[in-house]
Amino acid sequence: MHLLELAFHATFTSGQLRQTSDGGHSLLGSSVGLGYGLEGETHVKVASASKGFVATVAGLLVVGLTLRQTMVLDRYFIFFPERGITATPADVGLEFENVFFSASDGVTLHGWYVPSDSDLTLLWFHGNAGNVANRLEHLALTHRLLGVNVFIFDYRGYGLSEGSVSEAGTYLDAAAAVDYLVDEKSIDTGRHLVLYGHSLGGSVAVEMAGRYPNRGLIVESTFTSIGGMAKILYPYLPSRVMTSFLRTRYDSLSKIAGARGPVMVVHGDSDETVPMAEGRKLYEAARQPKRFHTVVGAGHNDVYSVGGEPYFEAIRRFIEDPEGEELR
Repeated sequence: MHLLELAFHATFTSGQLRQTSDGGHSLLGSSVGLGYGLEGETHVKVASASKGFVATVAGLLVVGLTLRQTMVLDRYFIFFPERGITATPADVGLEFENVFFSASDGVTLHGWYVPSDSDLTLLWFHGNAGNVANRLEHLALTHRLLGVNVFIFDYRGYGLSEGSVSEAGTYLDAAAAVDYLVDEKSIDTGRHLVLYGHSLGGSVAVEMAGRYPNRGLIVESTFTSIGGMAKILYPYLPSRVMTSFLRTRYDSLSKIAGARGPVMVVHGDSDETVPMAEGRKLYEAARQPKRFHTVVGAGHNDVYSVGGEPYFEAIRRFIEDPEGEELR
């Protein structure tokens, strides 16, 4: 239902019939009535209803445009950043470099580079909530069990990174992270860069996989698009109305076929936030070579802990041989 349809519905169906002073009837709240003049002429009292209709349409349009421009709903429904850092990789026994780097629009970003003896680097795009400090246990296991360099960073507005988050901003930040690895760590992206994204971060990783040659793309617990998630989370609301108020799209379903490297999709079959069917759709849309790895019993945020060593082993095999045997 479009904004105009909503306005029409609200104006003309919200009231109850009441009798007018001249014997006609009108809808409460909209004053639409059929009356009879002293000479028996019929007339329709529509002036008030027309004004109400126009006012409702104008109000909805103003509210909708304001919400889109200020991204109020985007920040309320999509992004949940935490400022500041409460722990570092040192707290889980990791040596690391504290990195500050700049996006192309001048925003200063923060991340951690955890080195290893490997030529391979995993660039980590985290989800929509918290910041890098909330991923320390997962980070430590990834570094120890995969044996690769790991670069994890915060989007603008998260942790120690400056600015305010948006979809476009996360892409600028992700591109800056890739550029940092190329410029400062001399990474050959096509041979040595693995893009890993969890949940919303998977959408950011998909965007980068279409821009840069890469060794492989791993998307975990990731949705097809914001519109797709709106249908799942708010089935009682018209999705077109819901998304008309949002500027954020993260349309990975239409982008993943453009990934410039092999693809691995990982999903828990008990994901209560993003159903595994979303991951399956991404897998089906991706080009070969591709793999799908199911973690039985895992929800949205515990895939690595529920999956345990078999989870890390599946990722290790993909990283070592991205174009190898497909896993279902």
